[in-house]
Amino acid sequence: MIASYLAYYVIKPEGRTNYGTILDPRLYPMPELHARLLGTTDADKVDKQKGLMAYRGKWIMLTISSGSCDTGCQKKLYDLRQLRLAQGKEMDRIERVWAVIDEQPVDTLLLREYDGMHVLKGDADALRKWLPTEDGNQISDHIYMIDPLGNLMMRFPKNADPNKIKKDISKLLRASAIG
Repeated sequence: MIASYLAYYVIKPEGRTNYGTILDPRLYPMPELHARLLGTTDADKVDKQKGLMAYRGKWIMLTISSGSCDTGCQKKLYDLRQLRLAQGKEMDRIERVWAVIDEQPVDTLLLREYDGMHVLKGDADALRKWLPTEDGNQISDHIYMIDPLGNLMMRFPKNADPNKIKKDISKLLRASAIG
């Protein structure tokens, strides 16, 4: 009995099984981004002025970068596509969103390669104020998860391991009755 008391009140083991950092959505309410939709095939289904709120009801994997999209950006776009596909029958519950934060044009071949990804032109300052980062990193270094209610709830580290992200997403979808 003494050992159980010590284990419960003194030792307090770390029971964390998630890879990404869980964020308190109360600290990061979604701002009005006034983002506009770029180069997607189903633009008629989404109000072009709602930005991320247009995808409410689905889990959102969000990445942010320049329209020129360097090799690191392209790797994240590839990872997002593969992570969504890896969810199998649950993949329809997830949307992939790329927020472009500058005036660089987005390559049409890149849009074709990642067909189905929603590309939004977002306000860089509003995104920087909203999205938390790790020390020394930028918002473009992370992948963010937004729940179906529009709450920012998870951030994955820079150069994240896709296999570990996949496990986190699988747990989220299994545990969630919404979206």
